[in-house]
Amino acid sequence: MYVAAEAASAQLLRENFPELTIFPLKGYRIAYSSNKATFSFKIAQQIPKILSAISAEQKWLQQLQQQQKFDLIISDNRYGIYHAEVPSVILTHQLQIQSGINARMDLWLMKLHYKLIHKFNACWAVDEAENGGYSGKLAHPEVKPKNAKYIGLLSQFSNCKLDFDMAKSNRILILLSGPEPMRSIFESRLIAQARSLPEYEFVIVGGNPLGQKVTGLPHFIQYHTHLNASDLLIELEAAALVICRSGYSTVMDLALLQKKALLIPTPGQAEQEYIARFLTQKGSLYTVTERELSLKLDIVRAFEQSNPAEKPIPFMENMKLVVAPFLREIGK
Repeated sequence: MYVAAEAASAQLLRENFPELTIFPLKGYRIAYSSNKATFSFKIAQQIPKILSAISAEQKWLQQLQQQQKFDLIISDNRYGIYHAEVPSVILTHQLQIQSGINARMDLWLMKLHYKLIHKFNACWAVDEAENGGYSGKLAHPEVKPKNAKYIGLLSQFSNCKLDFDMAKSNRILILLSGPEPMRSIFESRLIAQARSLPEYEFVIVGGNPLGQKVTGLPHFIQYHTHLNASDLLIELEAAALVICRSGYSTVMDLALLQKKALLIPTPGQAEQEYIARFLTQKGSLYTVTERELSLKLDIVRAFEQSNPAEKPIPFMENMKLVVAPFLREIGK
């Protein structure tokens, strides 16, 4: 098995799977705005750059395939990582891309997106098939790609079980993630508010493996630049509440582990804002905007209003329904 990644992603993979061979693959290098009003427009302006990166990674894979002779290719939202002569699968939870601009832009992006998806032999939609799953219309548009099937939720904790008796009633786990400068702005705001709440024990995971540890914190706030999967599971087990962005990978972890959570979407990031609203309307989790965040008030509200839904279908059951038939079809 081989993996392609770079920078922080490659670092996390090395720590959790030291036996893996990792090929360096340049990311899309998207620049993000720190201004909510311009966030979506700045992303849209970079579409030509993204398409150029997709073309470059396709050429990169063609050359690598000549050397490595892969039998199967699985792409995690990398649209140039497919090969005409090798069974290729793309994983995504966002079939209907949310531009945050208008419906016409969303429709144009869907057509472009489906054109890219149909270059793969299969599209595995990362969500449950029924009742809007955990991503709502993102993975459940009216018209789906012809090659799309639901694979259920994916998480590094798929096979883990928490001992809820280990949780401390006043322990709060803060998980930071996402692009700069939004991650650092969010971190500063959370730390500033947490300093005035000594009635809680805070554990902050910076989500920045290459970053510097924050120092000078009061005794009731612990800080880690990042944690590997096993150490993060220990902190999740001890936490009564998780505070985090509403990125879909984090949402899947929370769902599988049945954790109460306070979701704070990245300002202007339409996908996160939609997921947060969708899950709050279902009563599964509690959300607040970053601008309106008051930890003193919102922690209490999250404890009261966050009610994790029934545990999702185990991944292995979905695998039997989708992955195993696909492997038989391609003779693997």
